[in-house]
Amino acid sequence: MTGCVSNPFAGQSIESARRALAAQLRSAQIDEAELDARILISAVLDLDLTGLIAQATRPLTSAEALQLAQYAGRRIAGEPVARILGTREFWGLPFRLSEATLVPRPDTETVVERALELFREQKIHRPRIADIGTGSGAILLALLHEIPDAFGVGTDLSLTALGTARGNAAALGLGNRSAFAACSYLAALSGPFDLIVSNPPYIPSGEIPKLSVEVRDHDPHLALDGGNDGYDAYRGLIPQAAERLALGGALIVEAGQGQARNIETLMAAAALVVDRPPKADLAGIPRAVSARKMPP
Repeated sequence: MTGCVSNPFAGQSIESARRALAAQLRSAQIDEAELDARILISAVLDLDLTGLIAQATRPLTSAEALQLAQYAGRRIAGEPVARILGTREFWGLPFRLSEATLVPRPDTETVVERALELFREQKIHRPRIADIGTGSGAILLALLHEIPDAFGVGTDLSLTALGTARGNAAALGLGNRSAFAACSYLAALSGPFDLIVSNPPYIPSGEIPKLSVEVRDHDPHLALDGGNDGYDAYRGLIPQAAERLALGGALIVEAGQGQARNIETLMAAAALVVDRPPKADLAGIPRAVSARKMPP
């Protein structure tokens, strides 16, 4: 006879289940256990924080308890909350994820911030933007959301990622101002572009096994692996971008910790002009590295 494992959330109220889940996550050494518990139970119940408070004493249904237990098991095993729910907010916008896309991270918002700084300076009419290795489309679609007359193209090697990006563009009402192409870097694009952005793979191959389980086991390696020294993608991307930028146009890339200066050297070797220091993320790490194509 097969034994049954009892569900720890069965018969509990919403509040007691939230507390129990947070305790489980803390015991499993999960960072931000309280926040993760609230997000997961909110998703199971389709309630916001106000709803959770208002219905705190309501018992979970058996279906809700089962789904919460499944989510708890996945989180304890190291799966990120964004992967469990299939969505992540970036630049205040919701993005669907897939197995072929990175989970967009707050650090990457520095690329959007730097791009908007440059656009405010130049006031370009109907700018053309390219996002290389677009993944979920987060950078490109955030920029299109902020620059109403812009048109953008996202490229990626993964057809699955491109399908995810197209779906996000449609859901955000940006499908008519965006296009997506399968290619390596900018190989399928002719330009000229006023702005080229990218969050390329920049983790040295040998460092990937040392990453947290959330990244190592759940983010696509294609979007992580930057080759032996972490600069393979920059070496491929920067010369192509320099050829396809309009005069005065800018290239902005995300950098890993300690990489900004070497990236600037690669940009200068491609005849791009580094005219300002990298933009740092909230931790003070130089994150968004930019350069312009200037007249000879």
